[in-house]
Amino acid sequence: MSGTNPPQDHEILTLEEVAHYLRLKPQTIYKWAQEKRIPAVKLGKEWRFRRSILDRWLDERMLSEDSGFGHMREGNDQE
Repeated sequence: MSGTNPPQDHEILTLEEVAHYLRLKPQTIYKWAQEKRIPAVKLGKEWRFRRSILDRWLDERMLSEDSGFGHMREGNDQE
């Protein structure tokens, strides 16, 4: 299976790629990773992130009750 790419939702990202993806400064992502505010793993001296987990984390934050958009969650029948 050499030469095949993993499915994009399981893609592993570097700190710089996450900063670009979320349109934040790398320093912010680094600080959040150290503070465990963003899902990440440190492999040696480098931080790594899984795109699918970041997407789920972002959705949870965007649709939390604190965000003001909790009413937009799937399965929420309040109208």
